[in-house]
Order: sequence, then C-alpha cells, then structure tokens
Amino acid sequence: MRLTPLPADRWDGDVDAALASLLPRQRRNPQGAGNALATLVRHPELTKAFLPYNVHVLFGSTLTPRQREIAILRVAALADSPYEVEHHTGMARAVGMTDEQISDALGGIATADEEQLILRAVNELHTTSTISDSTWNALSVHMDERQLMDLVFTVGAYTTLAMAFNTFGVEPDRELQPEYER
Repeated sequence: MRLTPLPADRWDGDVDAALASLLPRQRRNPQGAGNALATLVRHPELTKAFLPYNVHVLFGSTLTPRQREIAILRVAALADSPYEVEHHTGMARAVGMTDEQISDALGGIATADEEQLILRAVNELHTTSTISDSTWNALSVHMDERQLMDLVFTVGAYTTLAMAFNTFGVEPDRELQPEYER
C-alpha cells in the first residue's frame, strides 16, 4: 500500500467539504467513507474537484444503472482493479444483476446485443482510446448522443479511478455497502 487512508486525527473541515458532494454527513469519517475515499481525501482539493464528476457518472448519468455497472465492471476487469471489481460487484447486485451476469460483464460477455455493444465500446476505449465507427453506429441505434457521451465519460472516470486505486494500493472494503443510495 503506497498511500493509506488518511488517519482520523487529520480529518478536518477541508476533508469534510471534499466529501460533501457524495456522502451524507454521517458517512464523512474514516470508517464511513471507506478505503478509497479515505485515501483520496489525502488531497482534499483534488477530491473536491473530482467527486462532482463522479457523482454525475454514478447518479446523474443518462445511462441506466445496469448499463453503467456493465461498463464499470468491464473497466475494472481490464484494469485488473480488485477494489473496483469488488465494489462494483456489490453495486451491480444492487441494480439487479445476477452473479452470472456480473461474471459475464467482467469477462466481456453479454447475451443482449445492446449490452454486448457496451462491452465492445469499453474494450475499444481501453485499447485505442476511441470507439470505432461501426460500434458507435450500432450503439446509436440503442442510445442517444447524451447516453453515448455518458458512456465514454463513465469509462474514462473509472479508468482513472482504477489507475489511482491500483497505484495507491487501495484495498477493497469488505464491510461497507456500495453508495448506490442517495
């Protein structure tokens, strides 16, 4: 672990303000925030800037919760991010995905055409940093331009988070429920 969660004696008003856009007051503490957020708040200004974007991806996106979790699970698998795999497995279950569907999404497999296209788009973004014309056009049959934009930004946000969590050595939270309720 390169960066540990911020010690409790260093939690102050700046840390609280940095977490305010995502967590209710009762969770803005070292135990309630979980390992990822408790590590990110080592840099309150960065956290305060990034979390509103992440809040949009999680709660304001035009993607359905299922579409979002399929994309994030695939990002997590491609990035080999234990934290994101575990955390978003819980979130995927919360939106009604079965363990088999979660395993399939992690492996880049889906039975529904639209979901397979989402997985293909994630794979393409991962390998080439763009979605091919053929995938974009096929997705456009199922998604409007805002959904397509949200898909790209969801993949980007969670790629960034996976890189950060992997680099910092953030360990999965076994005791916390995912932040799927606001």
